Amino acid sequence: MTTKQNPVQNFETVTTCPLCHENLIIHWKSDNIPFFGEVMYISALCDCSFRFADTMILTQREPVRYEMTIETIEDLDARVVRSTSGTIRIPELGIDVEPGTISDSYVTNIEGVLDRIQNVVVTASKWVKDDEEKYALSLDILKKMNDARLGKQKLTVIIEDPLGNSAIISDKAISKTLTAEESKDLKTGMIIFDVDSSEMTVDTSDNVQPLGE
Repeated sequence: MTTKQNPVQNFETVTTCPLCHENLIIHWKSDNIPFFGEVMYISALCDCSFRFADTMILTQREPVRYEMTIETIEDLDARVVRSTSGTIRIPELGIDVEPGTISDSYVTNIEGVLDRIQNVVVTASKWVKDDEEKYALSLDILKKMNDARLGKQKLTVIIEDPLGNSAIISDKAISKTLTAEESKDLKTGMIIFDVDSSEMTVDTSDNVQPLGE
């Protein structure tokens, strides 16, 4: 690994792109933000189009699970922090969003999460138009999301994170620490950087499964 370093808070490392195998520069920048404290922003963009971005919390955290029931229009404003190690579940929709290589970390609200999922469901519905059952299911999911935006549909939003880097920030959100057994099967989606070999290991891309089998 070669390192180009200014202050400790802002530096770059060079590794190999997992897609094209050319040199890839990873940018690291530290910051201090409310609620989380010290964090590190990590980003990389290769000429071949491979990209990665994450916000890593530098303080050690336990595996965590947040759950919030969405009942009113006001609940849609609850802030969501989803790192690349966070899995989002909405049981009423049959939706699981698991982390992977190209799943960027983001800070949004519940409505923003629904917008992201809706885009996936709309695309998936086009793929299954010839399957009457799956197409009807996709339309039902879209209707429930629209009803939730109007305060007519109750939804449960769950975020599970084995690295403790995700959260739902609301007085209505219930959080708990996951046991090792509960968190062992959760995907991290994190980029793994081996400083001794200068190699990266990456997970698969975001896996959203709204239509079932």
